[in-house]
Amino acid sequence: MKPNKQPTNGQGNLLVKIIARVLVIFIFLGLLLFLTAGSIHYKEAWIYILSLLLSGFFVIGYFFYKDPEFIGGRVLKRREKEETSKKIQNILSIPLFIGLFIPGLDYRFGWSDVPMPLVIISVAIVLAGYLIIARVMEENRYASSIIEISDEQKVIESGPYKIVRHPMYTGGLLFTIFTPLALGSYWALIPFSATSVIGIILRIINEEKFLIANLPGYSEYCRKTKYRIIPFLW
Repeated sequence: MKPNKQPTNGQGNLLVKIIARVLVIFIFLGLLLFLTAGSIHYKEAWIYILSLLLSGFFVIGYFFYKDPEFIGGRVLKRREKEETSKKIQNILSIPLFIGLFIPGLDYRFGWSDVPMPLVIISVAIVLAGYLIIARVMEENRYASSIIEISDEQKVIESGPYKIVRHPMYTGGLLFTIFTPLALGSYWALIPFSATSVIGIILRIINEEKFLIANLPGYSEYCRKTKYRIIPFLW
């Protein structure tokens, strides 16, 4: 990516749309957490939201400087096109959405007692997962949360792709599984862990079938790079 040093009016409008989309997501998340908690003194939620918001704007700023259209496409394009993946996403988003209600209720009723050091460590791991995703996006401009093939797309074997075939899902797994602990809830681990693990496994299996059938050289890459998301495990 070559740096874009003189943003045009169109790029300025794109940046506004990106920031607006991110702010809407975080406002919704904040309302959900604080309303279910019944308190604005839910410090774990403040730490989680502010940490992600700051790191998110840093990453967006970095990619916008490098390639505005690229980050715009990744932030604003969210609709899954591949039918099987769309069904998987729709089905698993329901328990995951329900799981978002648990941390706030957990705080309100005192179901869990997660030590603050564990909360901080979990926030750090969540951010690490997010940065892994950002690193994957830097290495592979075709990386996306939806399954699709671009006309000029090719197999990427460098950077994190040397280690596992789906490093974006590795980052996503860390992000999702440690979010409940970062929000101070043991009980939320159940829906978050179950849906993220099952969802990632199903998506990877379906995605690899799609890529092998539609992306030249991907089957050879699979033979060379043995592990999908976790080295020496799967």
